[in-house]
Amino acid sequence: MMIAPQTLLEPVSPLEATALDYQSATYRDAYSRINAIVIEGEQEAHDNYQRLTELLPDQRERLLELAKMEKRHQKGFTACGRNLDVVPDMDFARAFFAELHGNFQQAAAAGDVVTCLLIQALIIECFAIAAYNIYIPVADDFARKITEGVVKEEYSHLNFGEEWLKANFATAKEGLIAANRINLPIVWKMLNVVADDARVLGMEKEALVEDFMIQYGEALNNIGFNTREVMKLSAMGLAA
Repeated sequence: MMIAPQTLLEPVSPLEATALDYQSATYRDAYSRINAIVIEGEQEAHDNYQRLTELLPDQRERLLELAKMEKRHQKGFTACGRNLDVVPDMDFARAFFAELHGNFQQAAAAGDVVTCLLIQALIIECFAIAAYNIYIPVADDFARKITEGVVKEEYSHLNFGEEWLKANFATAKEGLIAANRINLPIVWKMLNVVADDARVLGMEKEALVEDFMIQYGEALNNIGFNTREVMKLSAMGLAA
């Protein structure tokens, strides 16, 4: 059953919208890295869902549909960069995702569906949803429209992972705990890396952390973890 997305988007404040100079050198420099991250993140997701078709052949059609969505999202965010005449720093973005990318590939090679789904369908999707929720109120008009459309579809990707892991929770639980212990601390490191650039775009690290923990905690709860377990898992490796 599809789980309704939580409504976290707030109306855009005139002060927020006017406080940012989208054409300033400082903004565009930071945007070159943030824009690259979302472009690369959508590419990673596209590739990961395609790889999952090999591990979950019975879910092939749905996974390919999700992969197509991610490719469409990537094109939208590429257009956002062009709209501001910004060249995305793709080398930075590939380095940004390198650790999660490597862990996903290693798990896929071992046939570890649980770890693959935790990385892509939970961690990366919750990371994306949180970032998009915080970005929308401070985005330029063009990017806001693109991002609002994207975030609605990202919930369907999160739901895929939730549904599969919930259905297989009894056998997946220990693997989820182990994969969480390894991979969630990477998210906190990633947030630290991008915190300064995000702040230039009007996105505070504290808000990103809070929204991520809400999204991730709800996903873990929906899968079958109890409240105490969710608190312990979602705070694993949390950076100060």
